[in-house]
This record gives sequence, C-alpha cells and structure tokens, in this order.
Amino acid sequence: MKLIMAIIKPFKLDDVREALTPLGVQGLTVSEVKGFGRQKGQTEIYRGAEYHVSFLPKVKIEVVVPDDLAESVVEAISKSAHTGKIGDGKIFVVDIERAVRIRTGELDVEAL
Repeated sequence: MKLIMAIIKPFKLDDVREALTPLGVQGLTVSEVKGFGRQKGQTEIYRGAEYHVSFLPKVKIEVVVPDDLAESVVEAISKSAHTGKIGDGKIFVVDIERAVRIRTGELDVEAL
C-alpha cells in the first residue's frame, strides 16, 4: 500500500477529487495548510501598503491506495492539479506498512 500526499492549490481540489473517483479511490483526507516552496511567498498590496505574505494557503490531500493503483493516482493528481504556474504543488509517495479499519478490524487493503 502507498500513502500519496499531494499539496495543491485550493481551487484545484474539486478537479483532483473528480479525477480520482473513476480510478476507484473510495476516500481521501483533505486539510487546509499553509506553506511555501520555491516561490518564497508573495507580495501583496493592501490599502496602498505593500506587505509580504510568507506562507501561502494550500490544500493537502492524503489517500492510501493499493500498490498497483499508486502510479495512476499520482498521474491523475498531477494532471488535474496542473496549471503551469509556480506553486502548483508537490506529490509525495510513502510506503504504508499496515492499515486497520477500527470498526471491523479489517486489515491492510481490505481496510481501505
């Protein structure tokens, strides 16, 4: 099993969710986060005064999938979150050793 974490622009969340549903992804976790990458934040003007915003709002998506589905999920996220502009985000893939569904006690892939 693989944990796929994607940090994306907030307005791309619906596009990503719609791209994952046909692949058989049955659930995902979404968190509102703030951060910066190479863009190092941005400068904005408010009431005529310029100020620097260090941390930009992003959305973090976490989904655990079977090994054979991981590559297609990464590709779907990458295509649906892409704008071609700086700050599109990142995708991380991590091995998952065990998963347990608390209600039923199902393990690993059955717990997903």
